[in-house]
Amino acid sequence: MMKALIIGGTGRISTSVCLKMLEEGWDLTLLNRGRQANRIPESKLISQFTADISDTETVSTWLKDKFFDVIANFIVFTPDEAKRDIHLFQNRCGQYIFISSASAYQKPPVYPVITESTPLINPFWTYSQQKIACEEVYMAACRQTGFPVTIVRPSHTYDETAIPLAIHGSHGSWPTIRRMQEGKPVVIHGDGTSLWTVTHSRDLAVAFAGLAGNPHAIGQAYHITSDEALSWNQIYKIIGRAFSVKPKIVHVTSSELIAAKPELKGPLLGDKAHCAVFDNSKIKKLVPEYKAQIRFDQGMRLSAEYYLAHQNLQKTDSDWDAFLEHILKNRPVSALSDY
Repeated sequence: MMKALIIGGTGRISTSVCLKMLEEGWDLTLLNRGRQANRIPESKLISQFTADISDTETVSTWLKDKFFDVIANFIVFTPDEAKRDIHLFQNRCGQYIFISSASAYQKPPVYPVITESTPLINPFWTYSQQKIACEEVYMAACRQTGFPVTIVRPSHTYDETAIPLAIHGSHGSWPTIRRMQEGKPVVIHGDGTSLWTVTHSRDLAVAFAGLAGNPHAIGQAYHITSDEALSWNQIYKIIGRAFSVKPKIVHVTSSELIAAKPELKGPLLGDKAHCAVFDNSKIKKLVPEYKAQIRFDQGMRLSAEYYLAHQNLQKTDSDWDAFLEHILKNRPVSALSDY
């Protein structure tokens, strides 16, 4: 039986990955702080080591003579963390999977379709710059010492607990959904016609499981996305339909939004303000069974049902509402049924 160590394992992407790997018969060990253990069902194929991965002494002692066919870390964000993992896991796994980000690809893009050979250049977002730096650390180790890394670059992956929006506050998607339900306007950057790609985590998990333990993936990078490209206007219209409302939209330029809220610079200029359409030929060649099955309208119906059944996700955000009201003052509103 193949053994995998999943660091994290209870997040938006990693939960679906764990469930898919369990379905395929993997023996899983989760290493995390145990704060969301209820997201993964009990199984004789899962063991749990509760620890903080940054506590290298504890983790190193626990590892001892352990060996895993695959180690996947879903919570590496800085080059120092990448170096830590190389030190911890060198010679303790057959494959190490690093979860990077498709936001690392060139911004602004010079070619409309993104492939794995698109340059990694993002001058706008520290998050993406750090992911690029991590990739460089891992690939240098792969070349110099044979560290068996595979890089995965997701792009705006969602599940039942997360609704993909152009912009949102610190409490996530619900404040925008609530505004839609109350007939209040919400904001889309630009004119809403740029194309964006969203991917359900269950679909991504199929490709991820196909990479896990695959020797042909070592030293390679893959993005895993849906082939369904939608405009932001279409995305908001579909979200509204899932909640039985017609969103009232105000289009605001990215530059105006950033001027009012500078922390939006990375998420907008470094990501969502640009078209994101992906060529998935590389992952499909290695994992022929991969094809995104969950259309966005189907995924949003699942999300709407889940949100409405879980009040803990329905968090208000007065600061975000105040920001939107400031932006929306004296601006014309249109209904997305016109698009």
